[in-house]
Amino acid sequence: MYIYNVTINIENEIHDTWLHWMKTEYIPAMLDTRKFSKALMTKVQVEEEMGGVTYSVQYTTDSKATLEKYYAEDAETLRAQSKPFEGKFIAFRTELEVICEQ
Repeated sequence: MYIYNVTINIENEIHDTWLHWMKTEYIPAMLDTRKFSKALMTKVQVEEEMGGVTYSVQYTTDSKATLEKYYAEDAETLRAQSKPFEGKFIAFRTELEVICEQ
């Protein structure tokens, strides 16, 4: 199992609009690709020097191959949907391989 983790710092001035969009449009669109079985959105509990609010969104997928398929087939289109928020957020992505779950 793999987790595709996206950590995002969003500026305060558009936070509420962005959060609503993430919950009602973007995360459902990610799940609609059928490449992820679930998504978990968490708020990072640190105060950033740069300001804003930081979130981590973890999308669970069955394999590295499925994640690669997402990159090839869906990533560009879905990332383009964030255009209304361009310049108002910073994001970085990590891939996590689940070793054990208890």
